[in-house]
Amino acid sequence: MRLGTTSYIYRAGVITNVRLLAGHTQDIELLVFELEESWNSFPSEEDVDELGQLASDFDLTYTVHLPLDLFLADNDAAVDKAITIIEATRRLKPHAYIVHVDSRYIDPDRDSKTWERNTLSSLEALMEVARDPARICVENHDKQFPSTLDHILDMAPVSCCPDVGHLWRNGHNALKYLEQWLPRARVVHLHGVRETDHQSLAFVPSSQLDPIVETLNRHFRGVVTLEVFNKADFLDSVEIFWNSLARLMRRTPAVDSQLNEMQ
Repeated sequence: MRLGTTSYIYRAGVITNVRLLAGHTQDIELLVFELEESWNSFPSEEDVDELGQLASDFDLTYTVHLPLDLFLADNDAAVDKAITIIEATRRLKPHAYIVHVDSRYIDPDRDSKTWERNTLSSLEALMEVARDPARICVENHDKQFPSTLDHILDMAPVSCCPDVGHLWRNGHNALKYLEQWLPRARVVHLHGVRETDHQSLAFVPSSQLDPIVETLNRHFRGVVTLEVFNKADFLDSVEIFWNSLARLMRRTPAVDSQLNEMQ
């Protein structure tokens, strides 16, 4: 298991964040959100060169979060955007490309056939360009029922990215769904919930966090992303995550060797 965070911990661009985070985290989720924004987070060729060098120097891996405004169940333009990003970041050999599958216009419950057809077509195009279906990781998000992700996993040989914080936010049984999805998971997102999600893990009671961390420690060897967006929340969440593992270590001697391997 590799512990990571996002490329927006400091109020600066992707490159500055990666420079500052290199050596302090094992994986960085490169946030390529809305491509239409005036502040463009899309990396240039020079940026990709430097990101590759930083990865080599610091034993760093990357995941890439595709834009939130893709709406893959709607049209081909969304797929074209995603393909542009996958091709531009291919040299970084990302562990995963995280994607939301949703729509502006189509209700998957009321027009399921159209939604299924469009979703499958989009995912097939992304799988082809990624050259490995497992690198396309569909994330559950807070505007969909967990059953939507189950349906996607039944349709296509993609991986998934269980977002535990989104499950907590909507009152779902996060441990149940994590255990259900973990065999297909390549990345897991973890963050606290207060008025909104993507907060420090300080807002998660240890009784709620520890079973999640224990399940990850026992059964997951992918990337766990602390999906927060400022330095204080990042530092707090790292400490709280390791403290949770330490509690498990005191309970279970075998955890000691696993903890040392991860560090």
